Amino acid sequence: MSTTAVAPRLAAAVAPFVGGELPVRLRAWDGSEAGPVDAPLVELRSPSAVRRLLRHPGELGAAQAYVTGELEVHEVGGWDLDAALTHAFSVARDRGLSGGRPSIGALARAVRTVMGIGALGRPPAAPASQARIRGRLHSPLRDRRSISHHYDLSNEFYSLILDPSMAYSCGYHVTPDVPLEEAQSAKLSLVCRKLGLEPGMRLLDVGCGWGSLSLHAAEHFGAQVTGVTIAAEQKRFIDARIAERGLQDRVEIRLQDYREVPERDHFDAVSSLEMGEHVGQDNYPTYAEVLHRSVRPGGRVLVQQMSRTGAWPGGGPFIESFIAPDMHMRPVGETVALLEGSGLEARDVHALREHYVLTVAGWLRRFESNVERLTELMGEEVVRVWRLYLVGGAMAFRDGRMGVDQVLLVRPGAAHTLPWQRHW
Repeated sequence: MSTTAVAPRLAAAVAPFVGGELPVRLRAWDGSEAGPVDAPLVELRSPSAVRRLLRHPGELGAAQAYVTGELEVHEVGGWDLDAALTHAFSVARDRGLSGGRPSIGALARAVRTVMGIGALGRPPAAPASQARIRGRLHSPLRDRRSISHHYDLSNEFYSLILDPSMAYSCGYHVTPDVPLEEAQSAKLSLVCRKLGLEPGMRLLDVGCGWGSLSLHAAEHFGAQVTGVTIAAEQKRFIDARIAERGLQDRVEIRLQDYREVPERDHFDAVSSLEMGEHVGQDNYPTYAEVLHRSVRPGGRVLVQQMSRTGAWPGGGPFIESFIAPDMHMRPVGETVALLEGSGLEARDVHALREHYVLTVAGWLRRFESNVERLTELMGEEVVRVWRLYLVGGAMAFRDGRMGVDQVLLVRPGAAHTLPWQRHW
């Protein structure tokens, strides 16, 4: 092979950064290859991929190159995107690559290589699908923009990925082979049972999504439900379902920021499913206080929320840039402490991490089976964003980098009705 071939030169240049031999088989835009023949095949289709990696080393640069199609992970030799990413994470962990810095000499050689292969230049513009959110962090206006970026894509888009109830949160899989729709219905009933809902009880659903819990609580438990969302597309969707099912007398959906909920000491129960991740660290005490003040003394509050350990408190550079801007996660114990800091009393913490692996797997199956229509709706780039999001998310829960928990709390000040023995 000619010494001017791109792939071998790149492999030599990045060796100090990856701790030795490439963990993948690398194919460059000139057709040259380097790296182990039995490893995942990663193709750099354009020098722009290298420019993105130089501008944003690590996860974000690689994600930008992947979603634009400048980088491809080929499904050959038994490898797919999940297996390739799992392999890369494993190699990085085994080689201890998380915190080391290459030498000045290695950096200089890498720059010379990039110049020599014609890949040095202005970094490409951010992909069209990448979020561009401005304004003061977690101000009501910025939060509306962030939520709109994620949830106002298209109701049809989400309907092709989620189960028919449009539940966009971790399901409850009684056994690993339970279908997605059944697992989501079981989760909704589990939440209602934990909240002790009975006919006529008033439920506040904070961050109600597409109304899966609000509608389930009204239809199957007879609750009087008020749901709040700041996503206009979601409200339109739920209002249509309310009318279809004749639930206008039992369900009200407000286009309202959680901070603007006026009721105090009013609701018999309050739920909030995977919304707390979006309020931010500084605003979390305000969020917890809203949950506390909205429920009557003795009433129950259930928060289902994702957790994360490690140095990065959000979803990671990719998720925060392309999926859920400004999200913040923390270890579950810190979240419980913040909720109790509002005056609520924690009674149960139910870890569901393994359940999310199964839930995301169900979403991914629906995604792949509907990929042609999804592409027609949103274009190839958004489809690549979501494939990376779903595959990477399942890995994060599988490997314990993220978790999800249901935290059941009560507001002191009156007798609660929690059973002595739990039969959830």
